[in-house]
Amino acid sequence: MSTLLSVPAALAAVLARAEPLPSEDVPLEAAAGRILAAPVASLVDLPPFPSSSMDGYAVRAGDLPAMLPVVDRSAAGRPASRRLEPGEAIEISTGAVVPEGADTVVPVERVEVDADEISISESVVQGDNVRRRAGDVGAGDRILAAGVVLTPARIGAAAACGLETVGVHRLPRVTILVTGTELRRPGALLEPGQIYESNGIMLEAVLRESGAVVERLAAAEDTEQALEQALERALTADVVVTSGGVSVGPHDLVRRVEARLGVEEVFWGVAMRPGKPLAFGVRGQTLVFGLPGNPVSSLVGSLLFVRPALLALQGHPDPAPPFRPGTLMHELRPRPERDDFVRARIAWSEAGPVLDPILGQESHMIVHTTAADALVHVPRGTDPLAAGARVEYLLL
Repeated sequence: MSTLLSVPAALAAVLARAEPLPSEDVPLEAAAGRILAAPVASLVDLPPFPSSSMDGYAVRAGDLPAMLPVVDRSAAGRPASRRLEPGEAIEISTGAVVPEGADTVVPVERVEVDADEISISESVVQGDNVRRRAGDVGAGDRILAAGVVLTPARIGAAAACGLETVGVHRLPRVTILVTGTELRRPGALLEPGQIYESNGIMLEAVLRESGAVVERLAAAEDTEQALEQALERALTADVVVTSGGVSVGPHDLVRRVEARLGVEEVFWGVAMRPGKPLAFGVRGQTLVFGLPGNPVSSLVGSLLFVRPALLALQGHPDPAPPFRPGTLMHELRPRPERDDFVRARIAWSEAGPVLDPILGQESHMIVHTTAADALVHVPRGTDPLAAGARVEYLLL
């Protein structure tokens, strides 16, 4: 019997082998959520010219207070046709070019208009309401570092700086293979001893949300021939995720067939519940995850290990599961030999999230899991965690 790894040790072993994938150029329109493979610099000064932050009148501050003739107009995209001379004003709109010769914009609310003249009764501070050229960023300045996630604001910044495409890490290609002679697709007529296949659909949803390009193969029967044929095809992907067939029963053949196909097993067995018989290996650059067949075990394993690996392959700066702090509503008793991941509902109090474990924690109870919002991490130990104890949880 191999020694069970702790959850942190198992995650570290996975992430140590999840090197970021090569980069590719993608249009900004398709870059949301992607991760930059290289720094990005602005192609232009931003703003590219002195511009007005208000609707009003471009003037020389030294001319005020005064009555001034309005000699031209500067609108966004349509600059004034002449420079501003002393003792003149030019009407201007927000975002428009501040004419040469002007140094200040007076908002329209502070101006009295009489035909082609304006009256400004107060002095102003030179530079008021003028956005200076390159006040945000200069041409050639770095605007985004490698490794950042392209949020909507960052995509907007890149577009404003003139970029049409960005270099991002390639999305990982993942193949899912669910095993079990008893499995039938949803909607088929079940015969005695058969059940509907749900893990593949569930895992595909998790992995697509993690940014992967997913192919889901038909369920494979529990024979070495069927498994070998399916795994040979699956192993051409960046990541292979199997579900079922990784325990110690007579029909648990996945690890044996993978070894024959050249998969080097990094570990088998993690000190956790649910999901203890979880396997992880590599063949060349391909990462191979063997998740247990019980649906909750498959779900928990995908969230704790597969999703972080997919984020790391995309160059994510912090791929580890995003656990958050909360408090327990009821007492929980830890196990001395394994960490528990307990499904719970989240209630909210003035102190923050309060976690209420649901009934039905067995690893086959996927329908009970629909009542849960969170996985509560209960570290191994012997002392009970009292109601009100601080814990960490992962959103489901």
